[in-house]
Amino acid sequence: MTHQCGRSTVLYPSLQEIVNVASVPQRSPFRYPGGKTWLIPQLRRWLNNMARPRLLIEPFAGGGIMGLTAAFEQLAEKVLLVELDPDVAAVWRAILNGQGERLARRIESFQLTRESACAALGSKAHSIVDRAFATILRNRVQHGGILAPGASLMRKGENGKGIGSRWYAETLAKRIRSIAENRSSISLLQADGFTVIEQYHDDRDVVFFVDPPYVTAGRRLYKYSEVDHHRLFQLMRGVAGEFLITYDDTPEVRAWVDEFDLKCESVAMKSRQHSRKSELLIGRDLQWLQTRPQSLGAPSSLAASR
Repeated sequence: MTHQCGRSTVLYPSLQEIVNVASVPQRSPFRYPGGKTWLIPQLRRWLNNMARPRLLIEPFAGGGIMGLTAAFEQLAEKVLLVELDPDVAAVWRAILNGQGERLARRIESFQLTRESACAALGSKAHSIVDRAFATILRNRVQHGGILAPGASLMRKGENGKGIGSRWYAETLAKRIRSIAENRSSISLLQADGFTVIEQYHDDRDVVFFVDPPYVTAGRRLYKYSEVDHHRLFQLMRGVAGEFLITYDDTPEVRAWVDEFDLKCESVAMKSRQHSRKSELLIGRDLQWLQTRPQSLGAPSSLAASR
C-alpha cells in the first residue's frame, strides 16, 4: 500500500521552516513536554480556511496552547479543553471557575528555594487552588516539565540557574490572569478524551485538534499515557466535523494513516534538546496547506519567558 504522507519538501516547503517559538504568543501556564506552541501558525492556517467553528475541542488538552490560541484569537466561538489528569485539570478548573486571581497571587508571593519547593510539593492540598499551585510548581521545577511519577527536581537547570530556571512568577501570573479574562469562551471537562469525541461524533459544527500522548514517549512523559492509538484513528476517521491530528513520525503511525485512508504531511520542529526533528499533521483533507501561512503577528510580551 502506498503511504498517504506526501513529500513536504516538495509540496509544502513552509512546513520545513522551523518556527521560532519566541515569536509566538506564549499563553499557557504550563511548560509542557510535547507542547505545540511551534505548531500555532498551522493551527491558524487550518482554522482560517473554514467557516468559524461553533466549538473547538482538544480531547487531550495538557497545556492547552491550541485551545487557548483559538479562544484568544477568536478562531472558534467556544473552546472545550478535555483533560483526564486530575492535577492538570485542577489548574484549568481554578482559572476557569473564578479562582484565577487567587492562584496568580499565590504564585507571585511564593519564595522559591529547593527547600520551599519540596515543602510545598509534600503538603496536602486543601483546596482547588492548593492543588493547582502544586501542579504548576511541579511542572516548573521538575526536569523537563515532566509530571509523570518518578520525575526529579532540576539540579543545574538552564545556565546554572538551578531549580528557578523555569519559575517566572510574574509571567505565570500574567498568563493566568489573561486566561481568566477570556474564560467566557473556554470550558474544561475532566474526562477521557475518547468519551468526548464519541459525544460530539456526529456534530458537523465541532472541530477537533487531537494531540494524544505519543506512541514512543508518552509513557515516560505523562501520568495518563495509555491510549488505544488504533481505536483513536478509527474514531476520528468517522467524525462528522473537521479534525487535525498530530503524531510522532513513525512507520506504525503512517500505517494507521494508510489503513484509515487519511492524509499526512511531515512538519519540522526543534526538540527540547534543540535538535531538528519532524512530526506528522494528519487529517481527512490537507488541501488547506496550499494556502499561504498565516502571519505570526506581533510577539507577545509574555513570549520571552517560557
